[in-house]
Amino acid sequence: MTTANPPTIETNETTMIFTKGKEEMSTTNAITINNVYKRFGKPSEPFWKNLVKGHSSNGNSNGKKAKKKKEIIALDHVSFDVREGEIFGVLGPNGSGKSTLIRLIATLMLPDGGNIQVFNHDAVRQSMKVQQLINRVSVEASFFKKLSPMENLIYGARLYGLEGRETRVQVVKILKRLGLEERSIYSPMEEMSRGMQQKVAIARALLSKPKVLLLDEPTTGLDPRSKRDVQDIVEELNRDSGTTILLTTHDMTEADNLCTRVAIIDGGKIVALDTPEALKKIIPKNGLEPTLEDVFLELTGKKLVKEDEDE
Repeated sequence: MTTANPPTIETNETTMIFTKGKEEMSTTNAITINNVYKRFGKPSEPFWKNLVKGHSSNGNSNGKKAKKKKEIIALDHVSFDVREGEIFGVLGPNGSGKSTLIRLIATLMLPDGGNIQVFNHDAVRQSMKVQQLINRVSVEASFFKKLSPMENLIYGARLYGLEGRETRVQVVKILKRLGLEERSIYSPMEEMSRGMQQKVAIARALLSKPKVLLLDEPTTGLDPRSKRDVQDIVEELNRDSGTTILLTTHDMTEADNLCTRVAIIDGGKIVALDTPEALKKIIPKNGLEPTLEDVFLELTGKKLVKEDEDE
């Protein structure tokens, strides 16, 4: 179905303050996404086409057509801002472009068009500056499984120039706050549940004290208790440290509880952007309070896929 332009909040950049509950946020932009375009499988000519004379018109010397990869538009001219100190959600089903967006902001990919800035630093031209400001936690967080959480985190800390006794103290403090027992901190990670491993991934991100934390489906596949623990840490980090958080998820309840504003993405395009409360007003009540999932169904005509499917 077709929709009008995504609903937005009219703001005055010099005076507008967003609120969620009693919290106030700055209007300074932590992340600016401007007309970003990304595609995969772009058709290309064989590398030798212009080097070999007498090649066939079909693209190779055997007269066979060169195979062309199917072109996939992952992000289709996406634009939005994330305010400093905001928890901003990007919601959508698997394959909607959420993880691609996170990787672009994290400087792990280059956009095919548009511009991304993190605190006014260009993610392409000033990638090192951006990397010093951010950290990323993804659903596929990887570790040295034979090593303990302490060993993994000390290794990660050294990459950020953090060493010494104080770093070890911070590792223990963060891991215990996340619910790890003393013995688990020094045991091989291969003995830990996936939920506990995901908590270690969050601890690794917190050690660097990022100004921007990119959370790419951090609670997907976790049990309810572990999911709640991770969500509590996200809220605490944002509240106590003022960390800007960009969260991608297809858990609409999680987004409703955590995010100040959310963007719903489908097929690489933003189809709606507003506060959770404002988005839910799009849907007639009909005797029941609408949910963000109801909004998604209304705007896209699609059901959300199961969390355990790969994106």
